[in-house]
Amino acid sequence: MSEDKKSGAASREYKRHGSRYKARRRAADILFEAEARDIDPVAIVSDRIALSRDIDNAVAPVNPYTKAIVEGAAQELERIDSLIGAHLSEDWELDRIPAVDRAILRVAVWELIFNEDVPVATAVVEAVELASQYSGDEAPSYIHAVLDSMAKNIEELRTDAPVEPIEDAAGEAQDSDAGLDDLVGPEDVEGAEDPVDAEDAAGKE
Repeated sequence: MSEDKKSGAASREYKRHGSRYKARRRAADILFEAEARDIDPVAIVSDRIALSRDIDNAVAPVNPYTKAIVEGAAQELERIDSLIGAHLSEDWELDRIPAVDRAILRVAVWELIFNEDVPVATAVVEAVELASQYSGDEAPSYIHAVLDSMAKNIEELRTDAPVEPIEDAAGEAQDSDAGLDDLVGPEDVEGAEDPVDAEDAAGKE
């Protein structure tokens, strides 16, 4: 298969992802950007929302679930990072892994610990897929190992983490691909689909 055909096929697979996956992807991008610029990620969300209201700006609307992830991860960042660090193998340190991987892990850990509406398996698989698309070859494996280790003790880890219900905003605002991250390199992988995305897809058939 030619490179052009491979690129086209990957792009088509990439476009199939549902609103929840895109919300996670954009949340990871915002957390990545905030760390790189040393600014509050919540401020970036507020800025994107304001810019998207002006039709002259080529800024995609912010999915409410993206907003929920970013706000939640920012609020619980210390605990999230502590959990990630505790579950990394001795060969890895949180401040030395790629920033993209930190952002993906922060999104996934927030979902695992603070959003019980998302099945544990879905949070893990979606994070691994993000890592497969945007990070290096080693990332999917060790990100899976970290999250799988947490998943085995999920009830214990949630004990000290007050879980608040997340308003289901699927369908309220769809993230487009416009104005998103600079990390895109789509290579689709198989994964457990988010129930919300599955429901959205069924409704379109």
